[in-house]
Amino acid sequence: MLLEGKVAIITGAASPRGLGRATAQLFAEQGAKVVIADLNESASIEAANSLPGEGHLGIAINVADEQQVQAAKEKILAKYGRIDVLVNNAGITQPIKTLDIKGENYDAVLDVSLRGTLLMSQAVLPTMQAQKSGSIVCISSVSAQRGGGIFGGPHYSAAKAGVLGLAKAMAREFGGDGIRVNCITPGLIQTDITQGKLTDEQKAQIITGIPLARLGDAIDIARGALFLASDLSSYSTGIVLDINGGMLIH
Repeated sequence: MLLEGKVAIITGAASPRGLGRATAQLFAEQGAKVVIADLNESASIEAANSLPGEGHLGIAINVADEQQVQAAKEKILAKYGRIDVLVNNAGITQPIKTLDIKGENYDAVLDVSLRGTLLMSQAVLPTMQAQKSGSIVCISSVSAQRGGGIFGGPHYSAAKAGVLGLAKAMAREFGGDGIRVNCITPGLIQTDITQGKLTDEQKAQIITGIPLARLGDAIDIARGALFLASDLSSYSTGIVLDINGGMLIH
């Protein structure tokens, strides 16, 4: 049990086939008390109740709303008394070209992926400082590294690149407190977001550029998150863990 006795918050984790849900399932299997934080309260509660073990929590939260974030933190601390892991997974994407990006598009994507990562991290860091321990895992994207993705526009790439910079800066600032901050950059993963959006021909073409010759599954990202959340990575902070089948080899 790699997370026995740990309390882990995972944002954007209510979707049945999403990265967050797979991570929540694996964390629960490894002994964690899991908080599923998503926009839809009933979906969050249902997801939390579906996890193995007992004592999980589903809450409604807009990660881009500071008041909601702080209220959620207080609710979590009232129930558990501690916060050991935060997985900043919540994000949205829009397939829009550079010249078509409007202010509202920019705000929507940057608010959830980047502002949300900052606000959620700000909420849990004081508790982790008091504990002298904690792990924050930020979900970025291969599109931040390669300059664009298949489903996300340039503003999505910019938001996810911002997540990389923010995480590294926090890793430097809070390492002395025993807090580790790391990133995962997923490649093309088969989730609810990608479901039905690629033809068989498109998939085959994409796979030709992936050395492991397959698209990723949500569990692939969950296993990386488990590594970064647990003591298996106790001497790793500020790293970027590429989980993309070799799509991007530096």
